[in-house]
Amino acid sequence: MSPKNVVFKKTSKDKSVGVYMGKRDFVDHVDFVDPVDGVIMVDHEALQGRKVFVTLSCTFRYGRDDMDVMGMAFRRELYLSTRQVYPPLQDREKGVHTRTQAKLLRKLGDNAYPFFFEFPDNLPCSVALQPAPNDVGKQCAVEFEIKAFSAESQDAKIRKRSTVKLMLRKVQYAPEGEGVAPSVETTRDFVMSEKPLHVKASLDKEIYYHGETIKVHVSITNNSNKTIKNIIVSVDQVSNVVLYSNDSYVKCVAIEEPGDSVSPGATLQKVYKLLPVLANNRERRGIALDGKLKHEDTNLASSSIIKEGVLKEVLGIMVSYRIMVKLIVGGEVGLEVPFKLMHPKPDAVRWRRRCSSRSLSAPT
Repeated sequence: MSPKNVVFKKTSKDKSVGVYMGKRDFVDHVDFVDPVDGVIMVDHEALQGRKVFVTLSCTFRYGRDDMDVMGMAFRRELYLSTRQVYPPLQDREKGVHTRTQAKLLRKLGDNAYPFFFEFPDNLPCSVALQPAPNDVGKQCAVEFEIKAFSAESQDAKIRKRSTVKLMLRKVQYAPEGEGVAPSVETTRDFVMSEKPLHVKASLDKEIYYHGETIKVHVSITNNSNKTIKNIIVSVDQVSNVVLYSNDSYVKCVAIEEPGDSVSPGATLQKVYKLLPVLANNRERRGIALDGKLKHEDTNLASSSIIKEGVLKEVLGIMVSYRIMVKLIVGGEVGLEVPFKLMHPKPDAVRWRRRCSSRSLSAPT
C-alpha cells in the first residue's frame, strides 16, 4: 500500500488538467471494494472553455494494441464510468467523500474539484501474465486506470495533450482467521501386491504469505511389494483465463526433488520445504503476477477470492495454488493439496511488528 501522506500527482501536457490522489492501491474486501477518490486541478486559461471529465476503467488485455484482426483489438473493457468534473454539476462540498479529498481541496484552492467512484463487486483484481524476456508490447493483463481529459463534450475527440492517465491497482489481502489446515490422503492397490500403499500430505495452515516457506508434511506407509524410487514435491500455480477462451496455465513455481526412496514394507515421515517466489521464476513466460505500477516490483499473483454469486466468466484471470506430491513407483501416484498464497493486511503486519518489538524489549 502507499505510504501515508504521499500524494500522487500527474498533469496533462497542455497543463489544462491534473490528477491528485492519496493512494493508487484499492482493496477488494470481497463484500465491498474501497472507493476511488481524488481531486482534479484545472487551469481555466489552458482549458479555453472546454469541459473536464474523469473516467475509471477496467480493461482486460490479451494482446498488443497493434495486433488487430479484422479491425478488432485484443482488449476488452470490463467497466467504464465517466464523471463531469468541470463545470461542476453539484456544490463542491457535496462532492467531498474522504478526508484526503478535503485536505487536497484546502491545499490546492478554488481551481480543484473532487471526484469519486465506487467499484462494482464483480470486477477482477489487478493481475498480469509474465511475458518472455524477448516479448515486446503489453502483456496479457487486467488493468485499472483513472483518466482525466478536457474536451468540448464527453463524446468529442480527445486530444492526447489534454489527457492525463494514472494506473491503479485493485488488490486483495488474506482474510482474517486461519481456516482449516488442508490435508489429503490416498491408498493405492497394485496388481500382484497383497497390501496397499498409503500416502498422506498435509500443511500447517490454509493461507501462506508471499515470501513465506511452506512446510509439506508427507507420511508414507508402503505395505506393497513396490519400491518408491523417487518423491517430488512442488508448488503449482494455476491461472485460468476465463474471459475469452477459458485457457488454463499450470506452472511449477517451486520444487523439491531430494531423491528419497521407500522400500517395500518401509515407512517415511518427512517435512519438505518449498518457497514459491518470483525471484526464481523471472524468465518464465506465462507466470501470473500481481498487477504492478510503473517502476515498482511485484510478486507472484495472489490467490483469487470470489464473492459468492459472481460469474467467474467476467473475472479475467483467476489464480489458485496447490501442492503436488508425486511418488514414482512403477508409474506415478499423486496428491493435490490446495492452499492460498496472499499478502497479509497491512494492519496485521504492523500489529505483528509491534508485538515482536515488545517481546524483544521486555526485561529478562
